Amino acid sequence: MKNFAGKVVVITGAASGMGRDLALQLAAKGAKLAISDMNPIGLDETVAMLESRGAQVHSQLLNVAERESVLEYADTVVAHYGKVNVVFNNAGIAHHAEVEQTSFKDYERVMDVDFWGVVNGTKAFLPHVIASGDGHIVNTSSLFGILAIPGQSAYNAAKFAVRGFTESLNQEMQLAGHNVKVTCVHPGGIKTAIARNATVADGSDAAQFAAMFDKKLARTTSPRAAEIIINAVEKDRARVLVGADAKILDLVVRLTASKYQAVTAKVSGSMLKPR
Repeated sequence: MKNFAGKVVVITGAASGMGRDLALQLAAKGAKLAISDMNPIGLDETVAMLESRGAQVHSQLLNVAERESVLEYADTVVAHYGKVNVVFNNAGIAHHAEVEQTSFKDYERVMDVDFWGVVNGTKAFLPHVIASGDGHIVNTSSLFGILAIPGQSAYNAAKFAVRGFTESLNQEMQLAGHNVKVTCVHPGGIKTAIARNATVADGSDAAQFAAMFDKKLARTTSPRAAEIIINAVEKDRARVLVGADAKILDLVVRLTASKYQAVTAKVSGSMLKPR
C-alpha cells in the first residue's frame, strides 16, 4: 500500500481519536473513505471535517459488535464505491476493574466490541479486500495486547485475542498467496477519549481513573499515532508499536518474560493510589 490515492479505506471508530485522525490523514493522501461509529454527533463532525477538505466520504452509524449489521455494512460500502482496499478495525472500549469486581456482562461487552468487532469487520470485508488485488487489513490491538496490568483483565483479554487473531490471519494470507497485507497495531498511551469513556467498577471513581491515564500514561498525541500507523501500513509492517512507552515495555517483556508482572503490579498499584 505505497499509495492511498483512489483507494477505498474503511475505518471504524471514526467519531474521535485515532479513527478521526486516520481518516483526516488518509483523506489528505487521496483515499476514498467509509467511516463509521456509534456516536452520531462525533461522526457528523468527522464527516464535516473531511468534506471541508474535499474528501469523498461515506458514513454510517454502526455497532461493530452486531455481526449482521457489519456484514450488511460491508455490502453497502462495496455497493457505494465498487471495491474496498483497506480496512482499519479501530473501534474499541475500555473497562477498569479488578476481576472480582468485573461482571460477566462487563467481560462480554468489552469482548463483543474489542475482539468480536475486529473479527466481524475482518470477516465481512476480507473477501472484498482480497478481490481488490491490492489490500490491507489493519487491526488495533494495544500495548495491553503485549503485557497485562491489574484492573484491565477484560481489555487485556480482548487485545491479546486481537493480536493472536491478526497474526494468524497474516500468515494465512501469505500461505494463500493473496495480495493482502495484515498489520497489528499496538498503541501505548494515546491522548484519546477512550479512558474518559471507560466504565469502572461500582464504587470506583471514573474521573480519577481518566485523569490518571491522561496525566501519567497518555504520552502520544492522536495525530502522531495515526501518522505512525499509516507509515507502518505504507511499509507493509506486520506489527507496529505506537509510542516510546509501547516500544520500551515490549522490550521489557521480551527480556524478562513473566517476571515483568511483579514490576507492573507494583507500578500500577502506586499509580492508582489517590493523590
